[in-house]
Parts: sequence; structure tokens; C-alpha cells
Amino acid sequence: MKPDLSADVSKTSAFLDREISQLMFNRRVLAQAEDRSIPLLERLRYLCIASSNLDEFFEVRVASLLAAGTIDGTLSNHPALVATLNRISDECHALVEHQYEILNQEVLPQLAEAGVHLVRHNERNEAQRAWVKEYFDNEVRPLLTPIGLDPAHPFPQVVNKSLNFIVSLSGKDAFGRGTAIAIVKAPRVLPRIIRLPDHLSDNGGISFCLLSSVIHAHISDLFAGREVLAYSQFRVTRDSDLWVDEDEVKNLRQALKGELQGRQFGKSVRLEVAMNCPPELSQFLLNQFGLDQSRLYAVNGPVNLVRLTEITEHVNKPALRFPPFIPGNARKNANLDIFAELRQHDILLHHPYQTFQTVIDFIRSAATDPHVVAIKQTIYRTGMNSDLMESLILAAQQGKEVTVIVELKARFDEEANINWADKLEQAGAQVVYGVVGLKTHAKVALVIRREGHKLRYYAHLGTGNYHPSTTKFYTDFGLLTCHDGIAREVNEVFIHLTSLTKPHRLSHLWLAPFALQNEIIKAIRNEARIARAGRPARIIVKINALVDESVIRALYAASKDGVKIDLIVRGACTLKPGVPGLSENIRVRSIIGRFLEHSRIYYFRNDLAHDILLASADWMSRNLFRRIEVAFPVLDKQLKRRVLAEGLNPYLKDNTNAWELEPNGHYQRRKPRAKQAALSAQQHLMATLGTPSPQLED
Repeated sequence: MKPDLSADVSKTSAFLDREISQLMFNRRVLAQAEDRSIPLLERLRYLCIASSNLDEFFEVRVASLLAAGTIDGTLSNHPALVATLNRISDECHALVEHQYEILNQEVLPQLAEAGVHLVRHNERNEAQRAWVKEYFDNEVRPLLTPIGLDPAHPFPQVVNKSLNFIVSLSGKDAFGRGTAIAIVKAPRVLPRIIRLPDHLSDNGGISFCLLSSVIHAHISDLFAGREVLAYSQFRVTRDSDLWVDEDEVKNLRQALKGELQGRQFGKSVRLEVAMNCPPELSQFLLNQFGLDQSRLYAVNGPVNLVRLTEITEHVNKPALRFPPFIPGNARKNANLDIFAELRQHDILLHHPYQTFQTVIDFIRSAATDPHVVAIKQTIYRTGMNSDLMESLILAAQQGKEVTVIVELKARFDEEANINWADKLEQAGAQVVYGVVGLKTHAKVALVIRREGHKLRYYAHLGTGNYHPSTTKFYTDFGLLTCHDGIAREVNEVFIHLTSLTKPHRLSHLWLAPFALQNEIIKAIRNEARIARAGRPARIIVKINALVDESVIRALYAASKDGVKIDLIVRGACTLKPGVPGLSENIRVRSIIGRFLEHSRIYYFRNDLAHDILLASADWMSRNLFRRIEVAFPVLDKQLKRRVLAEGLNPYLKDNTNAWELEPNGHYQRRKPRAKQAALSAQQHLMATLGTPSPQLED
């Protein structure tokens, strides 16, 4: 039975803790690593994803909380923030402990049974030890530079999330001094996962060892004449947010280039050491990095689980992976010129179930079509290698007007975006960096084509990035259209971003930071008005995060008025569902499956008008007020039915990958009831829209 929190709502926080909610998402990812119905290498991948998520959580969320708390010099002046950080610390320590339990007790032993071995030093046979010794001598030792600490050799700069070792030594050094501690940094050019020759693996298996294990096994070889008393690997996580004063810098790109180097040495926020690290060594490191004991994580395994992703990439055992999946094609006539097809009907794309190649073909066709006079596109994330970017460069080289809004501050993609900005400018494209103080997060592209005596506008609008790699495992919707009203408004957005003039009033697009939040709340209140009039009212929303208080309060009010609300929120959600008198008509669920749920869909019943918008924006304050975001309508009735049938209804019926949020912030996994068939929304869509390949045998 759900707890009754309505007794005194005024005294009860109406919102869940954002940071803890984000960590609960990581709990759900870890549950995938525990799920024995999932292939082993995929379970290992989920472990690595959870570890990567936690890294970013510390680099961004914890770092920002610590920075906010110490802005006046001391954290102790902020007791509420200290309490939050303590809750975060408790949850993170429990999460990390659970990660390594899954790794050591389930995933690695079961992989070994399947012939994939991660061999530690004490598990290696004589032949393996001899090979590792030779590898260390020839490949590793020449690149290592042990640093004995003394006044002339201070503690070295340690790069964010890099592998390092601290060593305690006895006796005196070659100069008769008692340097007791040395630091060894693992060169970044060395692979962290090393595959042993096949003849050293039993029964046709595959064996790997960690670079950390190789260095551990031979670390005493680095200190001739000294006894190694103790040692440990360690890794420090640093604040990785980039900051530049955009009002002061004259060239944002050049300023960010300088900041990228500094990111590697931001303020320390977490220290990871091996579980057997002596307390005096871990305390020495904590002192060096200015951290208290709560920031220490002693782990039972490698300090960087993300590196184990390399095992999943190097093992060719199809039975240990998800069956390969071939996406379908959304085009009705792939042989028809794409512009001719768009003049007949809009194309709704649902990735990864339908190929992203259609978008690539759209931009490539525009680049080579002699009738196309201009191409405009926003870029938030696109990766280091991108056919889309190459097509834009080709279009510029052929003399077309190419305008690209490149977001230089897309977190962790800054370097790739700077490189593409350089190449685009060299090709003759007009490159701008959005609006000072706001990230350009909208995903829109526009092609202007001369047809007869007039110009026709063709647009692509999406919920996800123009990143061909991530579209293979992120779920997203995209719309290709030549609807004159929508396409012309896309052009207005580009004029706004390049000229910095106030955008004209838009009839179809909801644009942040100007109108998006207001339009969302207006649509919610409209459903509430309909409910108060005694007619059916319904809201269904699928987003990645829900933390904006103004929107949550509007949802609470609509719930009280009788609106039935279903929220499919993948990650952080601070709304409390199912609270009598507050949110009893609201249900919240999260879907964690093979693909990363990334679509943003807003549905309002609106007296059977069935308003559906797709968007780049989650319902977070940063998206609504501090970013350029676009929500766009699906106008075609057939495509509306598709969005409902593919993007919402299966997720509301999912009883396999769905987790339901309780008022206390905990999530319960849905399971099929007695005699109820199991339903996975993602499996259903793969079978419906794509072409799954048969499972291959080893």
C-alpha cells in the first residue's frame, strides 16, 4: 500500500531530491547487469555504463554542489547542502560496493565459464606470467617515470580519471635520503586492457589482463635497492565543467580551446583506491587532493570499470551479445528523390528502429543537388567522424550557402565540435556559436531549394543529436517535412540565432527560452480546464528528466482537477506520484532496456484534437530557460497515430523493462502478472519496425 502523504502536504516536501533521483537511475542500470536473461557481455557493458554515469555525476553534479557550497569560503555555512552531500555520499558508496559485487561474484565468474578470462596476477600460470613479464619489460617499463617525492620532486599533476600508483618504500634512496613515497603515472598511450596470446588461453578461450595488474606485478622492478612496503592504484575525479566569461571573451572557440586543457586538472571531487590500500597512503592522497574521508572510495577491483568496455569490443562471441539488429526504412519509396517524396508526404523517423541513413541522405542530397541554394543546421553532438559534417563541407565547397550553428559547450564533445567548426570555416561555411549564455540544444536542419520561380523549404527536426553512431542505440524521433509553416519557422529560428534579433511570433514551434515553458504550462492547464468541465482529459509525456518545479506544480494542479497523467521519465524525476490530494492521478515509470530511451514526446488529448509535439527539451529549468530548444508538432493524423503506437502506448504497457516510481522516491520493477504475457516495448518495436537477424552460434 502506498503511504498517505496527504495528511499535511504543506509540511511535506512536494519534490524528491534531484541528485538521489539521478542515482536511482544508476540503480536501474545496475539491475540490467544483474539480469541473467541478458547476455553476459551486455551485462558487463551495463556495469561500464553505470560506472561512466557515476563518473559524470561526480564531474558535474557533485562538483557543482561543492562549488556552490564553498563560494563563500566554507561548506559548513550551508547545513542543508552538507546534508545533501552526505546523502549522496552514502548512496554512492553503496552503489560502488554493489557494482564490484556484481562484477566479482557474477559477471567475471560467468564470463570465465563462457571462455572469457580476466586473469589477475595470482591466477596466472607460469607461461602467462612469463609473457606478462616480457610485456612489462618491453612495452610498459620504458614508458614509466617513477617520481620519488621530496622538496625537489613535489607531488605531480594528476590528470582527471587517469590511472596512477602510490608506493611506500623502505630504506634510503641512491642519495642516502629517506624518500618514503613514490608516485607512478600510467602513460595514457598504453592500453588498459591487454589480450594475451591465444595459445596461453585454455580450451580455446580468450584471456585478458589489466595494465594495472601488469604494473602491480612488477612494480618492485622500478625501485632497485628499495623494498616496496605497500602500494595501490588510485584515480582522482575532478570538476570537469568548462567555464569562460562569454561576455568578456572575444573568441569563444579560442577561449574554450584553452579551457579544455584545464579541465584535466579541475578541482578534485573523488578519490578511488584499491581496497587493500593502507590507510596512511589513502590519507596521504586525500591530503594532497584536498578531500575529506567521505570522498574516498576503496574498491575491490580496477579503479576504472569503464575500461572493461574494451573487453566487450574485442570478444567475438555472438552468443554473449544481443542478437544483431537491422533497422527498417521509413521511406515508402527509397528509389524516389527524397525531395519529391517529401512533396508528397512527411516522413516520420523512429531511431534506432528505422535507419538514420535517411537523414544522412537528406543532407547529402542537398549538398549535391544543383537546385539547392542553402543549407542550415544546428550541431550539438556529432562525433569525431561524421558523414553529415562531410556533406556540409562538400556543400560549402560547391558554393552553396551553408550556415552551421555549432554548440561549442556541448559537455565532453567540445573538442570534436571545435575541430568541425575549424573545418567548416575553412570550406567556406558560415559558422556561429549560438547565443551567449545559452546552449543551442535544438536539433534542426533546413534545406532551401529553388523550384521553378520560387524557393521551397525542407526541414528536419529531431529529438536527438545528429550523431550517426549514437542513433544506433538511442531511441529518438525525427520529422522530415516541407510543410511551409513549419519549415519557414525553422528558418526564423536560424535567423534569430545568427542575427540575435527577437524571433517572430511562431505558430507551430515552441521555442525556448522564450515560449516553451509557457506553452507547456498552458497546455497542461488546458487539460485541467477540460477535466473541470467534466470531459476526459489526458496527458502523456516521455522525457529524460523532470525536475522543473513550475511544470511539476502545474501537473500537480492538473491531477487535482482530475487529469489522468502518465509520465515516462528515463532518469531524474523530482515529482512525487500517487500522493492523495496532491498527485493521485499521476503515474511515473522509467524504461531501461537494450537502447537508451532518449525521445521527448508531449501528448495532450485536448478534446480529441490529440496534440502531439516532439522536442529536443526535457522538462528541466536548464532546458526551458537556459537553452535554445525546439518543440515541433506532428500534424499528419497518420503520423500522430504512429507516435502514439510506437512512442507512448508500448511503454505504458511494458511489464519487462519498466520501473514504477513510488512517492518515497523508490522504484519497483514491473513484472508480468499471472497468465499475463511479457511485453518489452523495445522488443516489440524491433519486431515491428526493424529486421532482427537470427542469433549466431559460436
